[in-house]
Amino acid sequence: MKVQSAFKFGVLQVAAAILVITSIGNAPASAESKLESLRSQGVARIAIGNEPPYSQITADGEVTGAAPEVTRAVLKKMGIPEVKAVVAEYGAMIPGLQANRFDLVAAGLFMKPERCQGALFSQPDVCGAEGLLVKKGNPLGIKGHADIAANPDFKVGICGGCVAEKYAADAGVKRSQIVIVPDVPSALKMVQDGRIQAYSNTALGLHDIINKTSATDVEVVAPAANTPVACAGAVFSKSDVEFRDAYDHALQELKDSGEFDAILAKYGFSANAAKITTRDSLCGGPNP
Repeated sequence: MKVQSAFKFGVLQVAAAILVITSIGNAPASAESKLESLRSQGVARIAIGNEPPYSQITADGEVTGAAPEVTRAVLKKMGIPEVKAVVAEYGAMIPGLQANRFDLVAAGLFMKPERCQGALFSQPDVCGAEGLLVKKGNPLGIKGHADIAANPDFKVGICGGCVAEKYAADAGVKRSQIVIVPDVPSALKMVQDGRIQAYSNTALGLHDIINKTSATDVEVVAPAANTPVACAGAVFSKSDVEFRDAYDHALQELKDSGEFDAILAKYGFSANAAKITTRDSLCGGPNP
């Protein structure tokens, strides 16, 4: 009886071992990383803001602007030859990454500590100063956001989710004085019509709309008083550390080659600020 029981026990052990080996053999392969997946597909979905010269989709569908052009060159170095652009509001870009609506942001989204808490940034790519679009001659003497805060009758236009919202709040501008404007052409018309006394955005973007429209009744105050020079980078989901790190490596190669300088020069940007500024200094620490 004991021999029979021992035999049965031995058979059960062998069967269990076979089951374990079979299970291991049939286990699914580890999931493909984001970087591997994009290389296989040959295309990455990028979010842009459609605010030249930072990012733009032209009337014929071409994706252009300093940020997406840098990103396109970097991705090619990484073995991802094509991009597909999605236009998004700045405030919706990080939530869109988190929801996997696109693979990265290439829109000139400025780095700041609170954004760095919710997403991964590349090293800096595009840097610029904040400006204020006002009527020609600046009759109201607006030199910075504090001048708007000082007069409750003044209103300032801001794009939704832009860093200008923080500049205004830090200067004491009340919520009731802030008007969210969907795009730069709309802001230009609102300043011209006197519906807002100033529009806060990047100085380069403001000069660009004046040049494109040949507007003679407005001007740009830049840099806006008490605002820093800000730098942007490509933005990634917090789970895509490998993708971001590989992007950083290819971005550095682009900077070292001189191609980076040439791309930025086309859009009126200087490459020097992006080369001497670091992500950690803009994020207030490592990211992550």
